[in-house]
Amino acid sequence: MTTSWQPTASQTALKARADCNRQIREFFHRRQVMEVETPVLSVAAVMDPNIEPMQTSDQRFLHTSPEYPMKRLLCAGSGDIYQIARVFRRGEAGQRHNPEFSMLEWYRVGWDHHRLMAEVADLARELLQLDESTDVLTLEYQQAVIQYCGLDPFASTDQQLEALGIECAGHDLQLSRDGWLDVIVSHLLEPALPQNTLVFIHDFPASQAALAKTRRNHQGIEVAERFELFWNGSELANGYHELTDAEEQRRRFELEANGRPLDEHLLAALAAGMPACAGVAMGLDRILMHRLSTRAIADVLAFDWSRA
Repeated sequence: MTTSWQPTASQTALKARADCNRQIREFFHRRQVMEVETPVLSVAAVMDPNIEPMQTSDQRFLHTSPEYPMKRLLCAGSGDIYQIARVFRRGEAGQRHNPEFSMLEWYRVGWDHHRLMAEVADLARELLQLDESTDVLTLEYQQAVIQYCGLDPFASTDQQLEALGIECAGHDLQLSRDGWLDVIVSHLLEPALPQNTLVFIHDFPASQAALAKTRRNHQGIEVAERFELFWNGSELANGYHELTDAEEQRRRFELEANGRPLDEHLLAALAAGMPACAGVAMGLDRILMHRLSTRAIADVLAFDWSRA
């Protein structure tokens, strides 16, 4: 039994994290992507209604991702960039979550999300220590939900989604259409995906676009040009073909603000012009959990939330 001053991670886990960070830096050095650092504290919070930021006594927010300032660097002409960052999200504490965790985020100028998926697969193979022969499966969101959940996420009624969501969750909840889709994906889709396969799901509902571009697909349905990467039942990365339209970004921010201040610095940068690009965030603690075959995030953190 360990005492409260001792680390929650083993020496093996601490070494694995150091090796992982070294591999990331070597990977991007080979590909001529520049490492950057941006502020941890900001005057504005993330607009995602599903993420609760932490706020300091002087009304600054601890960042939940380095996305906004990294996009300002892109607007200033930085070119391809990446960052290994500590990020913070209130209330996300449990076996697989810690309110403070590690995120890798990077942006590729002139790329779309499909080209970025190939690079994400290359890095995931290295960090997860997979063979080059490891299978990669790419599915459209609609195709994946039909195949593994048995209903069409775009054609189904709200009532049909709610009924399946209640069946998945085991009890009724007060959720939006997207909320029920999230329940269905997390409870049915993710566990059903092929094992030992890098699975990319892309073209999500446009209502889940966040900071991604949208387009009409071959069926005339508006979809978000974003993807998620899954490995053995858990999400590892979330990527976008980035929205560059400042007016559309402001409209989305205002819809989701819920009293939070808008990041006017980012909106001004977008108005000045952001190059066409694709970006992705990858959860490094999740990578380490798979690499060390553990289901507890505490096992890969020097000191988890209870000992921080």
